[in-house]
Amino acid sequence: MSYSIQEIASILGLSPESFLPLRISRLLTDSRELSDPAETLFFALTTKSNDAHQFVPELYKAGVRNFVVSRILPEWGAMGDANFLKVGSPLAALQAIAASHRSKYTIPVIGITGSNGKTVVKEWLYQLLGPRFNIVRSPRSYNSQIGVPLSVWQLDATVELGIFEAGMSLPGEMERLEPIIRPTIGVLTNIGEAHQENFSSPRQKCMEKLALFIDANVLIYNGDDELVSACVNQMGLSSQAFSWSRKNRDAHLYVSRVERRGEYTRINYTYQGANHAFEIPFTDEASIENAITCLAVALYLQVSPEEVAHGMQSLESVAMRLDLRQG
Repeated sequence: MSYSIQEIASILGLSPESFLPLRISRLLTDSRELSDPAETLFFALTTKSNDAHQFVPELYKAGVRNFVVSRILPEWGAMGDANFLKVGSPLAALQAIAASHRSKYTIPVIGITGSNGKTVVKEWLYQLLGPRFNIVRSPRSYNSQIGVPLSVWQLDATVELGIFEAGMSLPGEMERLEPIIRPTIGVLTNIGEAHQENFSSPRQKCMEKLALFIDANVLIYNGDDELVSACVNQMGLSSQAFSWSRKNRDAHLYVSRVERRGEYTRINYTYQGANHAFEIPFTDEASIENAITCLAVALYLQVSPEEVAHGMQSLESVAMRLDLRQG
């Protein structure tokens, strides 16, 4: 998977003829992660604490010849064999390139958002669906305005299913991530207190998150969550709904019983009129909810209950960003 710099320039609305004919296969935002300089496109992002334009000279010395910048500095004049793509916002350019790349693929793509559980659901879906699909997924917790484009850039002709998580801390951020992920299958884990200080109410935050799924074929969520259900209706997403419930027998997926047995949990459910069960090697409430969400996704993708039960037994815990270890 690679693009000519002329193709990249066209995506950004720049004149293709202005640039030397080089090819791009890697997008880089962190100079410390350089691995293939000849085919790297570096984005000089500017934040409150850092201006990545300062790293251009050292990356040039390391062999990088393609840069997306918001200004061109005089000292770069000696870099005559480099391409400088000057744009208003390198971050917006990164997102535009990733969105254009995503548009070339018609495979199923799962987009996951919520206040908690995004990374666990993503990793468990990878474990459950890996035997059936060739999957690309977000590395670690790459769910930000920068991480999502870098995740989606991994798509290539060999991929059969994409699984990407999306986070937000401010209003409007999810709308910018939607065309980059463009999920066909939406998953909302839950709405909690994280980043609530930036939103007027939990309802506003829920509505902002649901913007990721405006064009999804299906939206999978906990139908017992009254706030989420109300927001789904308000957003006009009811026709795309695939809800699971531990209370409502008429839900698409009804969880009839949850039994904690020592170090594992047995979950009984009804789907399409048939009763099934599976076990997970966890007993905490968060893991149970995450497992049910993964179950709903797998069933929607027509994975058999038998395959699901087999995969659920061997789910592995996911190391999170705050991982306490005995020293």
